[in-house]
Amino acid sequence: MAIKVTMPRLSDTMTEGTVATWLKKVGDKISEGDILAEIETDKATMEFESFNEGTLLHIGIQAGETAPVDSLLAIIGNEGEDISALLAGGDAPAASPEASAPKADAPAAEAKTETAAPAKAATELPKGVVVVTMPRLSDTMTEGTVATWLKKVGDAVAEGDILAEIETDKATMEFESFNAGTLLYIGIQEGNTAPVDSLLAIIGPAGTDISGIADNYTAGGVAPVSAPAAEETKAAPAAEKAPEAVAETSNGRVLASPLAKKIASDKGIQLNQVKGSGENGRIVKSDIENFTPAAQAQPAAKTDAKQETAAPAAPKVFVPAGEVFTEEIKNSQMRKIIAKRLAESLFTAPHYNLVIEVSMDDAMAARATINTVPDTKVSFNDMVIKACALALKKHPKINSQWKEDAIIINHHVNIGVAVAVEDGLVVPVLKFTDAMSLSQIGASVRDLAGRAKNKKLGPQEMEGSTFTVSNLGMFGITEFNSIINQPNSAILSVGAIVEKPVVKNGQIVVGNTMMLSLACDHRTIDGATGAQFLQTLKQYIESPVTMLA
Repeated sequence: MAIKVTMPRLSDTMTEGTVATWLKKVGDKISEGDILAEIETDKATMEFESFNEGTLLHIGIQAGETAPVDSLLAIIGNEGEDISALLAGGDAPAASPEASAPKADAPAAEAKTETAAPAKAATELPKGVVVVTMPRLSDTMTEGTVATWLKKVGDAVAEGDILAEIETDKATMEFESFNAGTLLYIGIQEGNTAPVDSLLAIIGPAGTDISGIADNYTAGGVAPVSAPAAEETKAAPAAEKAPEAVAETSNGRVLASPLAKKIASDKGIQLNQVKGSGENGRIVKSDIENFTPAAQAQPAAKTDAKQETAAPAAPKVFVPAGEVFTEEIKNSQMRKIIAKRLAESLFTAPHYNLVIEVSMDDAMAARATINTVPDTKVSFNDMVIKACALALKKHPKINSQWKEDAIIINHHVNIGVAVAVEDGLVVPVLKFTDAMSLSQIGASVRDLAGRAKNKKLGPQEMEGSTFTVSNLGMFGITEFNSIINQPNSAILSVGAIVEKPVVKNGQIVVGNTMMLSLACDHRTIDGATGAQFLQTLKQYIESPVTMLA
C-alpha cells in the first residue's frame, strides 16, 4: 500500500524546509533506513532517511524548492501502484506526476539556481551557474564569518565537497557544496563577516563570465572582495613552491576535519605536528590514525639543522615601561551573540540572587561509594544536576519562562549545562533530566562537554533548556552570580567545596561546604518561591540517598 511521506519537522523552530538534494529518483527501490534527500532547515542541512520500503512513486517537492512542514514530500509504495487517489486527496502542495521525473533538458543545477540566487538578482544567470549565499546554520544566526576557505577560485568543486568552514553564533561548521562545477568567485574572504544570504560564492562552468552577477550583488549592498580568477591562478604557482608543512590559514589555524580534531584530541596529538593528505593539505581522519611521533623525529631534526645555519630570528619588540600598548582581537560570531543575549537578559529580566550554603560531607561519602562501581564515574556537578531536576519537579514555577501575556510553566525538565569553550560559552541540554540516573547524567555531560569543546555539537543539542546550571567550582571560585540564560527564569551558580570549621550539634568541627547562588527572574519567580526551591535542593544534596527514592 502506498504511503505518503511529508516534509519532516527537523527542529523545534522549523516551519518550512528546502530540499537541497534528492538522493533517490522516481522508480528507485527504497529500503528502510535509506537516505531519501538532504533537507535544509532553519538550522542546518540534514539527511532525511526513509522509515518505509518500496518504490519511490512520486516526488512532491523538487530539489531547490521550499515547502511548509507536513507538505507532501514523496509517495512510496509498490511498483506500478495507482497513486492518483493520494495525489487528489493530498493536504499539501505537491508536484504533478509529470513533474515528478526530472526533465531531460533541465539540469539539476538549474533547478537549484532558482532558489540559490535571491530575487534581487535581476540579471539572468548563465546556464549552469549557481549563486551560493551565506547559509543560515542556526536559528539565531543573522550573520556568519568565513573561518577558512577549503577551495580557491579556479578549483573544481564536486557535489558534497566542503567549500568553507563558517563560524556561526554557536559553533564553527563545515559548509558543503550542493553543486558541481568550478569555483568562479569568492564574495566573502577568510575572517570577513557578512549577513545571511550575502553573496558567498559563484559556481559554474570554467571560463564563464560572471561579472554581471557580481555587479548586481554589489548594487544590492554586498561588495565583491575576491580577485578575478586570472589573478588567483597566477598566485597559485607561488603557493606551490612553498615548503611542505601543515596546512594553515592566514590566521594560523590548522586545517583539519572535525572528526580528525576529535580523534587528535582524544589521542593527545598536536595537529600542527601532523601533515595532512586532504584537499589543500587538510588533515583528515586517516592522517591522525597513521600518525606516529617517531616518524616525525627525523624531519624535526632536519628542521633544527636548517635553523642552525639560517639567519638569527628577529628580536622581540621591546615595549618600555609606561608606553601604551594595546591589542585588538576581532569578535567572533559566538562572542557577539553571547554579548547580545546576556545584555538582553540582564537589562530586560529583573534579576535577584538567593544564596545558600550546603554541607557536602554526606555527598562526598556517597560519591566515593558510587564510584566504586565498575565503569561508573559521577562528579559532584552530576549530583547537583540530579538534585536540581528533582527539585524542579516539586517547584515547577522555577521551571518557567516569561511571555508578555502569560507565564509558561514547563512540566518537563531539560537542564542546560554551561560549558566554557575556546570562543566563549555554550549550553548543551540534557533532555528529560529528571528521568536520568546519576551515571546517565555523568556520561551525558562528559559526552556533550567533550563535543562542545571540539565544536561537534548540533544546534538541536543546545536548544530547549528549561533551567541552567553553571559550575566554576573546579576553578576554585567559592561563590558567584550568573546571568539568566533566556528564556529560562533561573540559573544556578555552583561554587567550590571548601573545608572549614563548622558547627554541628553545638560543637566546632571540620566540615565541607559549598555555596549555591540562584539567579531568578522576578517577573516569574517570587523570592519565597526561589527560597523554597533552594531548601528542597539543599535537602537532596545533603542527603543523596533521598535522590534514589
